[in-house]
Amino acid sequence: MNARPSLSAQSVERRKQWERTRSPVVRSTLLIVLVLNAAVALVKVAVGIHTGALTVLGAALESGLDTFNNVIGISLVSLAARAPDEDHPYGHDKFETLGALGIVGFLSISCFELLREGIEALLSQRVPHHVSAGDLAIVIGTLGVNVFVVAFERRRGRRLGSTFLLADAAHTGSDILVTLLALASLALWHAGLPWLDAVLAIAVSLIIAWSGYHILRESIPILVDERAIEARRLRDVVLAVPKIQDVRNVRSRSTASGQLFAEVTIAVSGGTSVDEAHRLADAVEDAIERAFGTSEVTVHVEPA
Repeated sequence: MNARPSLSAQSVERRKQWERTRSPVVRSTLLIVLVLNAAVALVKVAVGIHTGALTVLGAALESGLDTFNNVIGISLVSLAARAPDEDHPYGHDKFETLGALGIVGFLSISCFELLREGIEALLSQRVPHHVSAGDLAIVIGTLGVNVFVVAFERRRGRRLGSTFLLADAAHTGSDILVTLLALASLALWHAGLPWLDAVLAIAVSLIIAWSGYHILRESIPILVDERAIEARRLRDVVLAVPKIQDVRNVRSRSTASGQLFAEVTIAVSGGTSVDEAHRLADAVEDAIERAFGTSEVTVHVEPA
């Protein structure tokens, strides 16, 4: 019996419908976050200039990078949502993952610059020159916005299966800690310890580096087509389909949106008709989709 690739038309249509509804929601989420991040960045820049606090300027840099990332993200998500074409038969989802790697690049720049400024300030004993109660109140207000953005973007990212939204939420999540350190620096100025601003700025740079590491750890497996499902689990699901005598080969990978691509070679009785082989291949596709979610499965049928 010849190998027969089988792909459920119904599954493909569900995939297309999912992308049509998903992409606009991801873009609208990024647009809302863009406006909030831009406002927070401007406020932090004003407070940073007014106080001369490196940690506040570092927090402003973080928020500014968030804003820039949101602009890039809106463009990338639109590109990633394009339907598969001749040059990209598996779709354009990986462009979204490339966007997540772009965030890592910007994180690296901000990490290096802030670390350098912190060390220079510590060596030269440069300290903030003036901190008022109003400055503290304003930075506390931006902290509230950061918390809302992280919760909103993370919730949308999980619901939509968007690597970019989750990566951006992680980046903004580091903003919360960075803003807390900025608040600590301003409070320590009032306590007579202004030199700790440089120390906290160095800590901020290390937080940024840690955020970049986590984004890389989640994005690289997708780009290098790391297996999405353990072969044993995939085999068990397929072997549970009646009349499947053996599973000779399985492969899987996933995309940024959580779309699973799987290839399975099954063995059936040598006397199985072509129609019955087609029915079994469809049953395998349905079983994998029930077990692992939205999937595109290619099934090859061979005689046992």
